[in-house]
Amino acid sequence: MSRRRLLIALALLVPLGLLTKASGIAVVRGYVGGALYVVFWTYAALLARPRWRPARVALCVFLATCAVEVFQLCRWPEGFRATFFGAALLGSEFDPWDFAAYAAGAAASVLGARFVQ
Repeated sequence: MSRRRLLIALALLVPLGLLTKASGIAVVRGYVGGALYVVFWTYAALLARPRWRPARVALCVFLATCAVEVFQLCRWPEGFRATFFGAALLGSEFDPWDFAAYAAGAAASVLGARFVQ
């Protein structure tokens, strides 16, 4: 895995992800942003551990983001989730369609890993 290409990909994903959160289009704000979130964390893990297999990392990130989504059902911590960064990191409300976005992000990160190697 090329560290340089991973860094470039991560540098591009950060503004793209932030732009989705500022979008007035709900699908872009919610689902595209969720998919990019999974791609970002997959590539960040691969940057830290370049010998790990992209598919395994993507699966772990997918499961972690699904856990965060389920965690939203308990509505804690409300104060942090009300902030921009809290909503961007943990989400603001449970949406079962987010699971599909996370799966798409995991698949995209595995496919994209072939290009950043």
